[in-house]
Amino acid sequence: MICSGINAATGEPIAVECTETIRSVRADETAPKDVFLAAGFVDLQVNGFAGVDFNSPAQTAEQNVAEIGRAIDAILATGVTRCLPTVITGPPDQMLASLKNLRRAQTALPRGRAIAGFHVEGPHIDAADGPRGAHLAECVRPPDPDEFQRWQDATDGNIRLVTLSPHWPGAPQYIAALVRSGVAASIGHTGANAAQIAAAVDAGATLSTHLGNAAPRLLPKIQNCLWDQLADDRLSASFIADGLHLGEAFFRAALRAKGPERTVLVTDAAAPAGATPGRYRLGELDVELTQDGRVLLAGTEKLAGSALRMPQAITNAVRIGGLSLADAVRAATVNPARLIHLKSRAGFGLRDGDRGDIVVFRMTETIEIDAVYLDGVRIA
Repeated sequence: MICSGINAATGEPIAVECTETIRSVRADETAPKDVFLAAGFVDLQVNGFAGVDFNSPAQTAEQNVAEIGRAIDAILATGVTRCLPTVITGPPDQMLASLKNLRRAQTALPRGRAIAGFHVEGPHIDAADGPRGAHLAECVRPPDPDEFQRWQDATDGNIRLVTLSPHWPGAPQYIAALVRSGVAASIGHTGANAAQIAAAVDAGATLSTHLGNAAPRLLPKIQNCLWDQLADDRLSASFIADGLHLGEAFFRAALRAKGPERTVLVTDAAAPAGATPGRYRLGELDVELTQDGRVLLAGTEKLAGSALRMPQAITNAVRIGGLSLADAVRAATVNPARLIHLKSRAGFGLRDGDRGDIVVFRMTETIEIDAVYLDGVRIA
């Protein structure tokens, strides 16, 4: 396969030749000037898509694999070629069943390799209103190494990211154990104090999950859990850039604090993403996609995930956040890949030897996807 356009990472006209991996990237002055090429997007947090809830353990194995496959195909069409399906706080047996279903899909689906592993968001979060977000209070519980090992056993060692609050006693030891096993630890859904956050980072935490969301509603103005995470250069931060979860001023300031190398864009997409307005499920919760694109806990005004797609997140990072296109693409490609140690995706942009995951797009009012390649094969 050969495709040409403007390298979104460098602004240079190029032609890319690839099979399963990129064989060559060369200058091409004949490349179209209105077409951009980028490495396939990487989404570290997606709870569902196209009406499919990744947190559902209810269907038969065959039904579940087929439904997850439908969602993965829809995600691929948005340019996300590697993602972490995300299981949120729930009863232990149901979280385990959801992970088993996702692992079964990862191994059985023809495009299951697009599933780069799994993100467990909770249940070791702050149970207080505000930090807990839409997660079920009765299912919040402290870090448990044995439960983590059950997740790993259910997924054949494919847990890649765990989000927890560092306020729990023993959290640093738990984080250190995650990191020793090759799993990234992220701070999220927390009202932890400065000492607790510092201890988590000292233990090896490297990310803040959807920073600016799932925090106490009222915070001290001088020192609080948001400032403490923004100020620590050892932490990258993920953001839900849908124009709903974050105010513009905070988003722009947070991007400046983290800089282009430590900014990660996630969708936090739930089942309603890519679907029509109406009611859907998110694990044990009923959620509703409104006409204006919000995903709410049914019957409330509380956000419960998003309907965001990664091209829109990149567009908003440019138009609202003030990032260059190159830095916004970086936040959706190399930065998340680095955090989860995704093989053959270390280069900023397109590089010889990287995976043949390529997105071809145009940039008008928003990013419009022209083509998506997975391991060198066009799939959208």
